[in-house]
Amino acid sequence: MVTYQDVLAANDVLKDVVIQTPMRRDSYLSEKYGANIYLKQENVQKVRSFKLRGAYYAIHNLPQDKLKCGVVCASAGNHAQGVAYTCQELKIPATIFMPTTTPQQKITQVKFFGGDYADIALVGDTFDESATAAIDYARRENKTFIDPFDNPDVISGQGTVAVEIFEAAQQEGIKIDLLLAAVGGGGLIAGVAAYLGEVAPHVKVVGVEYEESACLKAAFEANERVILPSVGLFADGTAVAQIGEKPFEV
Repeated sequence: MVTYQDVLAANDVLKDVVIQTPMRRDSYLSEKYGANIYLKQENVQKVRSFKLRGAYYAIHNLPQDKLKCGVVCASAGNHAQGVAYTCQELKIPATIFMPTTTPQQKITQVKFFGGDYADIALVGDTFDESATAAIDYARRENKTFIDPFDNPDVISGQGTVAVEIFEAAQQEGIKIDLLLAAVGGGGLIAGVAAYLGEVAPHVKVVGVEYEESACLKAAFEANERVILPSVGLFADGTAVAQIGEKPFEV
């Protein structure tokens, strides 16, 4: 299981790679809810998402023989951009599977970040269909599949968001009572919980899901991972039918 030490190890690698994004107090939300509410602005990250953290750390940790063969991923957009950026930086080939429903803006961004190192395959109507095709392709071509959430290094990389939040709070004298994290496959919330569970166990961590893709809530209720019969595509980045095995353990 991923631990806070794993998150700290990822932070040592990523601190010189990613932008340590600002944590900004939102005056509107703070006034509306009668609390001091801060937003961790991963939207200003290099690929406009926290997904770079996990993608870079997981690929960085691969042995050289695996890197030379190239990597494969499946993503509705943000993980794909993180993988594409990483492969451009490390000069290794990537094949990126995306659902046919992926917004054109995200496809264009993947091409931009990956340059000559990223090939895109549009397969399936949902992330799960695209991921199945990507895993099959990776096995046939002897390439490494970089899972967007069910990978210990990805989880550890995403958890570095919490390291920055906690350090910023300490520096600015902010007391954190509650942390809310979006949930798709569970990589982000697992990394955040693994870190805060050790260094700040008083902080309550709450997962936030789109009601038509609430795979973590369903798993908690059943006390085991379940596959949703369908997922809503309004929040395409979190349209996942089953929570990841490793995130669910955490």
